[in-house]
Amino acid sequence: MLALGVAVLALVAAGFLWTRNAPVATASEAPRFAADATAADDQPLEAPASAVTDADREVRRFARYDKDTDALISRDEYLVNRTKAFAKLDVNGDGKVGFDEYAATTVAKFGKADRDGDGALAAKEFATTAAKRKAKPACVCEKGDEG
Repeated sequence: MLALGVAVLALVAAGFLWTRNAPVATASEAPRFAADATAADDQPLEAPASAVTDADREVRRFARYDKDTDALISRDEYLVNRTKAFAKLDVNGDGKVGFDEYAATTVAKFGKADRDGDGALAAKEFATTAAKRKAKPACVCEKGDEG
């Protein structure tokens, strides 16, 4: 099992080295900002103002942690998300996360990517292991802001 772990680590390192010198994609068109973007009727586009204040957001965040609604966040309440994540990894429920449990997702991901089953990932197979990222919203700058 140690050999499998070393092999997975070697594959990750090889993938990093493989993509290290890859050219970075560039935008072919400059992003449109609120000051120069217009709708079909030539009205300037503006982001809607949010009625939610930073204080409101903090109250909501506090309430998400304060499960027993006693206006205090206990250590257990604060760590509940980490506890859930640990429990997902501790498949056999022994209170410990062994390497097999820790690496299970990575091993499964490797197996799924290795479509031809040869025990190695070609570039196209390796590309399927990249994390799926959410698209970043376009920058909407305030009127008068530059840069």
